[in-house]
Amino acid sequence: MQTIKPTAVTEKVCNPPQSWRKFNLQVPTLVILSALGFVGAIAISWLLGNSHVTELFVQLHLIQSNPPQWLMPPQLGNNYYLLVPTLILFLVAQVVMKLSPQPTVFSQRLVGMLCLLLFFRYFAWRSLCSLNVSNPVDGIFSITLLSMELLAMIGTAFQMLLLFTAKNRTRQADKCSIAVKEGRYNPTVDILIPTYNEPDFIVKRTIIGCQALNYDSKQVYVLDDTRRQSIKKLAQELGCHYITRPDNSYAKAGNLNNALKQTKGELVVVFDADFVPTTNFLERTVGFFHNPKIGLLQTPQSYYNSDPIARNLGLENVLTPEEEVFYRYLQPIRDGAGSVVCAGTSFIARRDALQEIGYFVTDSVSEDYFTGIRLSAKGYELAYLNEKLSAGLAAESIGAHIDQRLRWGRGTLQAFFIKSNPLTIPGLNFWQRLAHLEGLVHWLTCFPRVFFLFVPIICTFGHLNPIVTSLPETMYVVLPYYILLLTVFSWLNRRSRSILLSDVYSIVQAIPVFITVIKVLLNPFGKGFKVTPKGLARDKFNYNWSLALPMTILLGATLISFSISLLSFPETGFNLGMYWGAYNLITIAVAMMTLLDLPKLSLYEWYSRKQEINIYGDRQVYQGTTQKISEEGVQISLDSPVHLSTNVMVELIPEILILSGKVTRSFAADGAFNAIIKFQNVTTEQHRELVEMLYCRPGQWEIRNIPNELQSGLILFKLLLRPLVFLNPKKVKQMKLHY
Repeated sequence: MQTIKPTAVTEKVCNPPQSWRKFNLQVPTLVILSALGFVGAIAISWLLGNSHVTELFVQLHLIQSNPPQWLMPPQLGNNYYLLVPTLILFLVAQVVMKLSPQPTVFSQRLVGMLCLLLFFRYFAWRSLCSLNVSNPVDGIFSITLLSMELLAMIGTAFQMLLLFTAKNRTRQADKCSIAVKEGRYNPTVDILIPTYNEPDFIVKRTIIGCQALNYDSKQVYVLDDTRRQSIKKLAQELGCHYITRPDNSYAKAGNLNNALKQTKGELVVVFDADFVPTTNFLERTVGFFHNPKIGLLQTPQSYYNSDPIARNLGLENVLTPEEEVFYRYLQPIRDGAGSVVCAGTSFIARRDALQEIGYFVTDSVSEDYFTGIRLSAKGYELAYLNEKLSAGLAAESIGAHIDQRLRWGRGTLQAFFIKSNPLTIPGLNFWQRLAHLEGLVHWLTCFPRVFFLFVPIICTFGHLNPIVTSLPETMYVVLPYYILLLTVFSWLNRRSRSILLSDVYSIVQAIPVFITVIKVLLNPFGKGFKVTPKGLARDKFNYNWSLALPMTILLGATLISFSISLLSFPETGFNLGMYWGAYNLITIAVAMMTLLDLPKLSLYEWYSRKQEINIYGDRQVYQGTTQKISEEGVQISLDSPVHLSTNVMVELIPEILILSGKVTRSFAADGAFNAIIKFQNVTTEQHRELVEMLYCRPGQWEIRNIPNELQSGLILFKLLLRPLVFLNPKKVKQMKLHY
């Protein structure tokens, strides 16, 4: 079994000048530390019995004891009547989603307004009615929990505000593409493929895809930052340009800037080395630049393989990649606010605009994000076309998946420490800054996420009660907000993610992101750009114990606290720690299951695909159907067992692609005769046809919908009840049948 193990590589990233570092660099950190110190001083003073501080919280306790009547549930003979608002909101949401299966401008705004109103009502109740400030210990815990809730949900509130400006540019793309297809608008385009240590076969796939684009006025450039002779030879073989440089200063940004100074195309397209465009990418995007105000157009990052969390859980056909919620839901509302995020790949930009801002930003590992901000600040419009016009290779292990997220988080939070800070840079309007603030807040939600994991433990072992409420209040205030959010969340994000399954993803990342955020606040530029390893194969299971260790401790502590709460339930009645702990037990347990990387027995991705195929061997012709296909080979199915010779020819229909192959395995499956045929002696032209067939067909990257909240809950329980079949050696044997 061939295994490619790329070494962990780190490129140099620019640090700001020392004069900048000594003063401005630490200002955001000092502000945060000062705020925490101030709050901590008040808490300590309260614990020590300072009279002034104590009097302040006495007054706060009086407010909690005499809450505003408009927040209180009405006095009714039967508490069940208090469920009426929840029921009405649920029915309204169901009607809206039935009449508008895909959110429209009106339906989005209606639902967003309802969510915002309930959000403010909920937090007014939490602030004025439910805090337990009867003593310092309970009070500090109660106020901290409220603060963490607010931090966790303020991003959602920002999103609801931005919903009022969401855009859909599909019709605009239809109009703009006409001039391109008719030849009336065909600016020159340079396609840049930056590469750093990616395997040759991955880079080759991308080059072929870029060359297959339906557009004449284009040039393809491979930007090799590792100065490999194999890549240079590959570029010559395929007939594209090859650019390198003597060092790796400024990482990917420096690589792109070096190429921009040596090329002349009016428009610039960037694809990461593992991303393959569909043939209509330029036809659908170039036309936008007929408008001189457009500086950059971003398209979604799609993936032609499953993300490791979905794969490790065996839910490849159920879960969408984590990024889907960003590209289906957040980017359109950011587009409306004029704050589209440049994602570093699958985008097209105006060369003059890039020259005006001094090319790509070099003082952060997120050069793409801050380049987009600078373009916006210069008055250029950043657009987003929500069409899957390319696909790349997702991280192939849970460790690489987490490392990639940590790099994104580190790069985004460097905004607080550089001149391209979207909150302070001149030239942006209120809505643009609000959208970027939502993105920054997203990475700070790791604090409440980690805190929420400890809440049931603290409640049980500390004998603390952070929320003072009653059943009528819960029914009247809490339920309407949470039920409406659970009902419409998946619909609003266009079925890309459910709340329950999102929590699993969040828990997997919570502690590593928490540590990274702390490190960034203390040393923003302390780590370089680490390239995500791609093109891996492994024939063994691998459990990520470094990620599992803190989760194991949390799971054990939560289990003990839940058991204590459960045993004391008859005496104590409602116990926040018990219900919260039960939920945490389920989500932590499932999150730990994602840490077992399954074997990946082929370097290539095998796709389920049924089409006619002819097999020629020993003067016989057999007609069959493909089951799976890749650049490496094909799995075929025949109605009845036959004796295939070792060396055969296969003809893929309707492409009429004829390839020589070797039968490596035959077996019975689903009542049919199956065989694995590995391609041999594939020519460059044959490989082109194969890649174009597998990766470049317009519309082939379908949009898959996530299960709803009820279905997601059932999936979580099934995962917990499912036997660990993947630990059985027979499972590995079964997997090997297909490769």
